[in-house]
Amino acid sequence: MSPRPDVSEERKSQILDAAISVFARLGFHQARMDDIAQEAGLSKGALYLYYKSKDTIIAAILKYLFTQEMKALHAFVAAEQHGSVRAQLEQLTQQLAEAMNWMRRLMPIAFEFYAIAGRQKDVHLFLQEYFKEYRADLARLIQRGIDQGEFRAVDPQTTAITLTALYEGLALLFFVDPQAVQWNEQLIASTRLLLDGLTPHDTRESPIH
Repeated sequence: MSPRPDVSEERKSQILDAAISVFARLGFHQARMDDIAQEAGLSKGALYLYYKSKDTIIAAILKYLFTQEMKALHAFVAAEQHGSVRAQLEQLTQQLAEAMNWMRRLMPIAFEFYAIAGRQKDVHLFLQEYFKEYRADLARLIQRGIDQGEFRAVDPQTTAITLTALYEGLALLFFVDPQAVQWNEQLIASTRLLLDGLTPHDTRESPIH
Protein backbone atom coordinates (compact mmCIF):
# COMPACT_ATOMS: atom_id res chain seq x y z
CA MET A 1 0.00 0.00 0.00
CA SER A 2 1.44 3.40 -1.00
CA PRO A 3 1.71 6.02 1.76
CA ARG A 4 -1.03 8.66 1.94
CA PRO A 5 0.12 12.05 0.62
CA ASP A 6 0.78 14.76 3.18
CA VAL A 7 -1.76 17.49 2.49
CA SER A 8 -1.22 19.43 5.71
CA GLU A 9 0.45 22.48 4.07
CA GLU A 10 -2.20 22.60 1.36
CA ARG A 11 -4.93 22.35 4.02
CA LYS A 12 -3.34 25.13 6.09
CA SER A 13 -3.25 27.43 3.04
CA GLN A 14 -6.89 26.57 2.36
CA ILE A 15 -7.83 27.53 5.92
CA LEU A 16 -5.84 30.78 5.90
CA ASP A 17 -7.35 31.88 2.57
CA ALA A 18 -10.80 31.16 3.99
CA ALA A 19 -10.00 33.03 7.20
CA ILE A 20 -8.85 36.13 5.31
CA SER A 21 -12.16 36.18 3.41
CA VAL A 22 -14.20 35.70 6.59
CA PHE A 23 -12.28 38.31 8.63
CA ALA A 24 -12.58 40.83 5.77
CA ARG A 25 -16.32 40.19 5.49
CA LEU A 26 -17.34 39.91 9.15
CA GLY A 27 -14.50 41.50 11.09
CA PHE A 28 -12.21 39.73 13.52
CA HIS A 29 -14.45 39.83 16.58
CA GLN A 30 -17.67 38.85 14.77
CA ALA A 31 -16.08 35.98 12.86
CA ARG A 32 -16.43 32.51 14.39
CA MET A 33 -14.39 29.36 13.90
CA ASP A 34 -17.60 27.85 12.44
CA ASP A 35 -17.61 30.57 9.76
CA ILE A 36 -13.99 29.82 8.82
CA ALA A 37 -14.64 26.07 8.68
CA GLN A 38 -17.66 26.61 6.44
CA GLU A 39 -15.74 28.98 4.15
CA ALA A 40 -12.90 26.44 3.88
CA GLY A 41 -15.30 23.57 3.19
CA LEU A 42 -14.11 21.67 6.28
CA SER A 43 -15.70 20.32 9.41
CA LYS A 44 -15.06 22.26 12.61
CA GLY A 45 -13.16 19.24 13.93
CA ALA A 46 -10.86 19.25 10.89
CA LEU A 47 -10.23 22.98 11.37
CA TYR A 48 -9.20 22.46 15.00
CA LEU A 49 -6.66 19.85 13.91
CA TYR A 50 -4.63 22.69 12.38
CA TYR A 51 -5.60 25.81 14.34
CA LYS A 52 -6.96 25.92 17.88
CA SER A 53 -8.27 29.49 17.89
CA LYS A 54 -8.73 32.69 15.89
CA ASP A 55 -5.56 34.00 17.53
CA THR A 56 -3.49 31.16 16.08
CA ILE A 57 -5.03 31.74 12.64
CA ILE A 58 -4.29 35.49 12.79
CA ALA A 59 -0.72 34.75 13.88
CA ALA A 60 -0.23 32.30 11.00
CA ILE A 61 -1.59 34.77 8.42
CA LEU A 62 0.57 37.66 9.55
CA LYS A 63 3.69 35.55 10.08
CA TYR A 64 3.38 34.41 6.49
CA LEU A 65 2.88 37.95 5.13
CA PHE A 66 5.69 39.43 7.26
CA THR A 67 8.02 36.61 6.20
CA GLN A 68 7.30 37.23 2.51
CA GLU A 69 7.93 40.96 2.95
CA MET A 70 11.20 40.23 4.76
CA LYS A 71 12.36 37.91 1.97
CA ALA A 72 11.63 40.62 -0.60
CA LEU A 73 13.60 43.21 1.40
CA HIS A 74 16.55 40.83 1.88
CA ALA A 75 16.66 40.20 -1.87
CA PHE A 76 16.41 43.92 -2.66
CA VAL A 77 19.30 44.86 -0.37
CA ALA A 78 21.43 41.82 -1.23
CA ALA A 79 21.26 42.72 -4.93
CA GLU A 80 23.60 45.66 -4.17
CA GLN A 81 22.32 47.71 -7.08
CA HIS A 82 24.62 50.36 -8.48
CA GLY A 83 23.63 53.99 -8.56
CA SER A 84 21.69 56.23 -6.21
CA VAL A 85 20.81 54.74 -2.83
CA ARG A 86 18.21 57.47 -2.42
CA ALA A 87 16.51 56.24 -5.60
CA GLN A 88 16.61 52.69 -4.22
CA LEU A 89 14.99 53.77 -0.96
CA GLU A 90 12.32 55.65 -2.88
CA GLN A 91 11.74 52.54 -4.99
CA LEU A 92 11.46 50.46 -1.83
CA THR A 93 8.96 52.94 -0.42
CA GLN A 94 6.89 52.76 -3.61
CA GLN A 95 6.84 48.96 -3.36
CA LEU A 96 5.69 49.25 0.25
CA ALA A 97 2.91 51.64 -0.76
CA GLU A 98 1.70 49.15 -3.36
CA ALA A 99 1.84 46.31 -0.85
CA MET A 100 -0.15 48.32 1.68
CA ASN A 101 -2.84 49.01 -0.92
CA TRP A 102 -3.09 45.26 -1.47
CA MET A 103 -3.27 44.71 2.31
CA ARG A 104 -5.92 47.38 2.84
CA ARG A 105 -8.62 44.85 3.73
CA LEU A 106 -6.24 43.12 6.17
CA MET A 107 -5.38 46.23 8.18
CA PRO A 108 -7.73 45.38 11.09
CA ILE A 109 -6.19 41.90 11.19
CA ALA A 110 -2.67 43.35 11.16
CA PHE A 111 -3.32 45.50 14.21
CA GLU A 112 -5.01 42.59 15.97
CA PHE A 113 -1.69 40.80 15.44
CA TYR A 114 0.05 43.40 17.61
CA ALA A 115 -2.53 42.78 20.34
CA ILE A 116 -1.87 39.05 20.11
CA ALA A 117 1.86 39.78 20.48
CA GLY A 118 1.04 41.14 23.93
CA ARG A 119 -0.58 37.83 24.86
CA GLN A 120 1.62 35.28 23.13
CA LYS A 121 5.37 35.23 23.71
CA ASP A 122 6.17 33.42 20.43
CA VAL A 123 4.33 36.08 18.41
CA HIS A 124 6.10 38.84 20.37
CA LEU A 125 9.48 37.26 19.66
CA PHE A 126 8.60 36.83 15.98
CA LEU A 127 7.74 40.53 15.65
CA GLN A 128 10.85 41.52 17.59
CA GLU A 129 13.07 39.50 15.25
CA TYR A 130 11.22 40.76 12.17
CA PHE A 131 11.78 44.42 13.04
CA LYS A 132 15.39 43.71 14.01
CA GLU A 133 16.08 42.21 10.56
CA TYR A 134 14.09 44.96 8.83
CA ARG A 135 16.12 47.70 10.53
CA ALA A 136 19.37 45.88 9.78
CA ASP A 137 18.60 45.79 6.05
CA LEU A 138 17.60 49.45 5.98
CA ALA A 139 20.78 50.33 7.90
CA ARG A 140 22.84 48.50 5.27
CA LEU A 141 21.27 50.63 2.54
CA ILE A 142 21.80 53.82 4.50
CA GLN A 143 25.44 52.92 5.20
CA ARG A 144 25.91 52.31 1.48
CA GLY A 145 24.61 55.83 0.83
CA ILE A 146 27.03 57.25 3.40
CA ASP A 147 29.96 55.36 1.86
CA GLN A 148 29.07 56.77 -1.56
CA GLY A 149 28.98 60.31 -0.19
CA GLU A 150 25.26 60.52 -0.97
CA PHE A 151 24.21 60.83 2.69
CA ARG A 152 25.68 62.68 5.64
CA ALA A 153 27.61 60.68 8.27
CA VAL A 154 24.52 59.84 10.32
CA ASP A 155 24.11 56.77 12.51
CA PRO A 156 22.65 54.10 10.15
CA GLN A 157 20.81 52.21 12.90
CA THR A 158 19.16 55.34 14.30
CA THR A 159 18.13 56.40 10.81
CA ALA A 160 16.76 52.92 10.06
CA ILE A 161 14.66 53.07 13.24
CA THR A 162 13.33 56.48 12.18
CA LEU A 163 12.40 55.21 8.72
CA THR A 164 10.72 52.12 10.17
CA ALA A 165 8.78 54.28 12.62
CA LEU A 166 7.67 56.48 9.72
CA TYR A 167 6.31 53.45 7.85
CA GLU A 168 4.57 51.98 10.89
CA GLY A 169 3.21 55.33 12.08
CA LEU A 170 1.65 56.14 8.72
CA ALA A 171 0.11 52.66 8.59
CA LEU A 172 -1.52 53.34 11.97
CA LEU A 173 -2.82 56.74 10.86
CA PHE A 174 -4.19 55.20 7.68
CA PHE A 175 -5.93 52.49 9.71
CA VAL A 176 -7.51 55.03 12.10
CA ASP A 177 -8.58 57.57 9.46
CA PRO A 178 -8.10 56.36 5.86
CA GLN A 179 -9.96 59.38 4.48
CA ALA A 180 -7.51 61.83 6.04
CA VAL A 181 -4.33 60.04 5.00
CA GLN A 182 -3.67 59.44 1.30
CA TRP A 183 -1.37 56.48 1.86
CA ASN A 184 0.66 56.48 -1.36
CA GLU A 185 1.26 60.21 -1.58
CA GLN A 186 1.94 60.71 2.13
CA LEU A 187 4.32 57.75 2.42
CA ILE A 188 6.41 58.89 -0.54
CA ALA A 189 6.37 62.56 0.51
CA SER A 190 7.37 61.72 4.11
CA THR A 191 10.20 59.45 2.98
CA ARG A 192 11.53 62.19 0.70
CA LEU A 193 11.49 64.68 3.59
CA LEU A 194 13.59 62.28 5.64
CA LEU A 195 15.99 61.63 2.75
CA ASP A 196 16.33 65.38 2.17
CA GLY A 197 17.63 65.63 5.74
CA LEU A 198 20.31 63.03 4.95
CA THR A 199 21.68 64.98 2.00
CA PRO A 200 25.06 66.63 2.68
CA HIS A 201 24.66 70.39 3.13
CA ASP A 202 27.12 71.29 0.38
CA THR A 203 25.12 69.34 -2.23
CA ARG A 204 21.78 70.96 -1.48
CA GLU A 205 20.46 73.73 -3.63
CA SER A 206 21.51 77.16 -2.43
CA PRO A 207 18.65 79.42 -1.37
CA ILE A 208 17.69 82.15 -3.81
CA HIS A 209 18.35 85.65 -2.47
